[in-house]
Formats: sequence, C-alpha cells, structure tokens
Amino acid sequence: MATATINLELQRTMRLIPGYDPFASPADCWFDEEAAVNAIAFFPERLKHIEGALAGEPFALEPWEQAIVGNLFGWKRRDAKGREIRRYRECLIFVPRKNGKTPLAAGIGLYCLFCEAERGQQNYIAASTREQAGLLFRHARGMVDQCDELSSLCRVYGGNAPGGQSQSIVRESRGSFLKIISSDVTVGKHGKNLNLAIVDELHEQVGRDLVDTLRTSMASANKPQPLMIYTTTSDFDREGSICNEIHDYASQVRDGIVDDPKFLPVIYEATPEDDWTSPDVWARVNPNLGISVSLEYLQDECKKAQENPSRENTFKRLHLNVRTGQDKRWIPMDKWDACSDARDPIAWRSDMVAALKGKMAWPAFDIGSTSDLTALALVFPKSAIEPESAAFIVLPYFWVPRESAIRRSKQDRVDYMKWIQQGFVTPTEGTYSEVTDFGFVRRDINQLGAWFSFAKAADTGLPIVVFDRLFQGDQMATDLASDGFEPVPFGQGFMSMAAPAKRFEELIISGLLDHGNNPVLRWMASNAAKDEDAAGNIKPSKKKSSEKIDGIVATIMALSRVPTDQPIGESIYNDPNQELAFL
Repeated sequence: MATATINLELQRTMRLIPGYDPFASPADCWFDEEAAVNAIAFFPERLKHIEGALAGEPFALEPWEQAIVGNLFGWKRRDAKGREIRRYRECLIFVPRKNGKTPLAAGIGLYCLFCEAERGQQNYIAASTREQAGLLFRHARGMVDQCDELSSLCRVYGGNAPGGQSQSIVRESRGSFLKIISSDVTVGKHGKNLNLAIVDELHEQVGRDLVDTLRTSMASANKPQPLMIYTTTSDFDREGSICNEIHDYASQVRDGIVDDPKFLPVIYEATPEDDWTSPDVWARVNPNLGISVSLEYLQDECKKAQENPSRENTFKRLHLNVRTGQDKRWIPMDKWDACSDARDPIAWRSDMVAALKGKMAWPAFDIGSTSDLTALALVFPKSAIEPESAAFIVLPYFWVPRESAIRRSKQDRVDYMKWIQQGFVTPTEGTYSEVTDFGFVRRDINQLGAWFSFAKAADTGLPIVVFDRLFQGDQMATDLASDGFEPVPFGQGFMSMAAPAKRFEELIISGLLDHGNNPVLRWMASNAAKDEDAAGNIKPSKKKSSEKIDGIVATIMALSRVPTDQPIGESIYNDPNQELAFL
C-alpha cells in the first residue's frame, strides 16, 4: 500500500520512536498497513500477561510498543530474487529497566513462530546465561499456556524454571521452533540458518562470540528475512562491550550519520547533560512510566542516589539509560583525566622515565590471573622534579602473555596489542605462551630497581617491593628476596586497604596524582569498583569491577608506604600479623 494512503493515526503511532522517522524511507521500501495491524492485533487477541497485577489480562500494547511491532512487521522491501520480505534485519530496543521489554520480546518471538508463513524457522532466545534466557522463555511459555489455539499448534519442552536444559516451543508440523541458547555453552552448537534471534539484556554479554555467531547465521539465501532483536538497558563504559558497539551504531542510524535502512533503532535514553533528578526526564525516557514503571519507586531511588553518590551511576544507567563511566561509581573519570594535562602519553612517559632516574620511588606489584596482566606501580613525589609540587607521579608497568594479548584483542576488543606496540605493556614469551613468564617480570623489576632508587626498609636498608601476600606474588617475593630486595607483604582486606584507598581517592579528586594519561591505567580506572563496609571504609573490588584493575590496586599498595603527616606505612593496619589476629 502506498505511503500516501496510510491511516494518519497509524502513521503517527509508527513515528513514536524517539528521534526516528521510518517514513523518511528509501524508495524501494513500502509500508503494508494490513501487516502492521495484524501484528499489533496478535498481542491482545492471542496473548495474555503472565504475572503481576495484569496476569491473565490481554496483552494490549502501549502506543510505543505498537510503534515497534508495527514498524518491524509493516515495512517491506523486495530482495534480489524479487521476494517480498521484511525491511528490517536488526533492531535495538534500548529502554530502561521495568519498561516491559521482556514480555514484548517474548510476544514478538511467538508472532514469528505462529503467524509467519515460512517453514523450518529457527528462532532463538539468547542471553549471556541459560538462566537469563530462561526468564524470557518463561513469558513465552506462559503466554502459550493461556491460549488454547496456540497450545494446540505446538509442543512445549522444559519447565518454567529459568535455565532448564531444553526449553523450547516446537511446531512439529512446520519444522519450526523457538528455543533458548546462551553464551555459556559452546558457540559452535548454535543455529546455522537463523530466522529470528532475540538477544536479551545485551549489556550482560561479556564478549561478542554469541552475537557474532548469530549474525553469521543470517547469511543463508534460503532464509530471506532473518531478524536480530537486541533488548537491553545501558551498559557502562568498558572496553570490548558489544552492547556499546551496537548502541553506538544504532544511534548513528537514528541520527542520520549512517545510512542503514535495514536497522530499526529504538532508543529511550537521557543525555549526560539532562537533569537526572527531574521527573520530566524520567517520563521522557521511561515510556511505561505509571504502567509498569513505578513513579514512587523512581522517586525513592533518586533520593537515595542524591544522598549516596555511589548509587548515582546505578540510577542513571538502569533507570535513565545513561552510559556511565563504571558500574558502581568510585573513580570519577573527569577527575581522573584532570590529573594530567593533554600531553601525549608516550612522550610524557619517556620524559618522566628520564627525569626520575635515580629518584626515590615506592614500588608495589599486583599479580592477577597468571594468564593475564601483571602490574607494577612506581609512585614518586612530584617534588623530585618540581620542588613546589604537592602531587605524586605514578609510573605503571604491565606484563601479559603474548598469546593472551592476541586472543583478548580479538575476542574482547581490549587494546593489548596496541598497548604493546606503544610500549605500555610488555609481552612475555616463555615456554607456556598462554601463561605469564615471571622471569620477564623479575628481570624488569631488577632493571627498574637499578634505574630508580626504591625506598629502603628501615631495619635492613634493602630496597622494598610491596606485594600481595595471598596469591601468586608469594613466589615472586621469594625470587626478589634472593635478588637483594626486601619484599613487604600486603593484605587485601579493609584493614590494609582502607587508608591508602581513601588517600588514592583524595589525590584523584584533588588533581594530585599525575598519571600522564597512561591508557592502560585509565582503562583500569574506568573499570574500578569499590567495596565499602558498615564503617565507611573502602577498598578496590576486583569481583565487582567490570574488567582488570591490577594497576589501580598496585598504585594503592604503593601509596600505603608513602609517608604522610600520619604515616600510613607505620599503621598497625598494614601489619600482616595484626590483620590476621582480627580475622
């Protein structure tokens, strides 16, 4: 049907996707009003809600949901063989939490399975874990169970419990199915001829393997209209995020920067400049406010975020879809960036190494996984080169197995290979190339000890190296002791970490930790989350952090030995025997 004859009210509804006008479409696409109406009508006529106050009630789509369904199934085009097919191949549904994207996606999956003519459909509900995929499947199964007509056309396998081993809805007479898969199983077992894939909570994908596998399964000429739907709230700003990659692309399509008429961007988000405390902003960003999103709940959560800044990022990300610097706010990245000027980090590092040779440094190293990064942080008083300065300089050094660097650069889009080329990371290449060769690390620490004047232990006069006493650092400490260093063990609990972590935080906020824009350390700062106990003590949390933070941990450990008016290095909380006594 020609665009000029489309019902004006339906056309208005189709435009209810923020910032996007699907009717500014290519000449080879057209809108089939009847197809759009049929898809929208399927929801209240065949589907019912399965939980909450609306359980058992017909699934009547809200106007913004009608816009998504109507656009997905109303717009058509012809392929190279002249077949009439859907216009869209990909769609991002980017809305904050509790706006009903899970039941909406389940309904779309059921519409494809039961209402589209194609036989042999391979339809998938995908997520980072089987449990997560099972949550969406629970809605799909519950809707089928409440409709006698749909139930008579299929068999349902697997229970309602999330994460069942074989959860699927199968139309045996047509050779079609809707089933769950996840990224925590072997990707090679995923489908080869995709009709539909719904990737739920895209921001929880650690890597990109699952999405890439599903995308490549859209290539079959025998499946003329495959469709990928991504549903998600915002991710935080982290390296290798497939969610951020797809959101950035969708935003460029929406804004007319990228011309891709086959991608439907549905993006409800606030901007960093918006007043995140404003109910008007909440209403604009949450299309189901007052329906499935409680205004009272947002008011309460906003108040908590205003009173406790550590909650602010969570509120912005989950309820306003603002991409924040990290999951749980600890290191404000604007403050981090302000600690160094805009100089090139490679040139800055070269100049600092030359200027600081022979100057006193406080060193500490943190060993994470033996198959990934090892970090050494050297902290210098900036007064060593600028007499009036109250700041500190941190020079970090990193080592990584070369094979691990290659793998992570490809799979997780972490810039290890670039950092190696720039000289910020040293690759180790021992007998076992997937495991750090600590002979390289030991050699380099000895070299650094010759270049710089490591702080001396008061009792022995030997140069100190602070290390994590609980993990792989123990063997390295033994080796360094034989080289003439004084290893200083350091615990990772609140008693050891609280004071230097607080000092680290204060130095950043005050602009007194010059890091020279080191890209590896900045990446780790953006990853860093913190733990906080009931007394308000803080420490870095590797468990909560989105990615590696070894350089941040090493810097904090080094700061524990830097004298202040009340020397942290002399505190009983840095005495390993004292900490053990309290455990």
